[in-house]
Amino acid sequence: MQDREILSICKALSNEQRLQIVRCLDHGERCACELLDGLNISQPTLSHHMKLLETCGLVTARRDGKWTIYSLSCDVLSDFQATIAVFRCCDATRGRSCRGDKATR
Repeated sequence: MQDREILSICKALSNEQRLQIVRCLDHGERCACELLDGLNISQPTLSHHMKLLETCGLVTARRDGKWTIYSLSCDVLSDFQATIAVFRCCDATRGRSCRGDKATR
């Protein structure tokens, strides 16, 4: 995953409402009307948030008649999780230094 992709996802998740949307979609696909019921936002605000989540790749949308159905993109989410899983805490109190070897206490 490229740095710009990581930054785009982090930026998208840095908004409380977008984070709530992602948490809601974690339980399965939802139409916009279902997302609106769970959030205290207007339809234009939801559209704005969904566009940002789609642009970074975390969310996909499909049309079902007059409804737009949203879901998480499992491939992008898995890539993002794998990317951030390699980050390590450089904390001498936990026996880790930033060089990857055991820190001396």
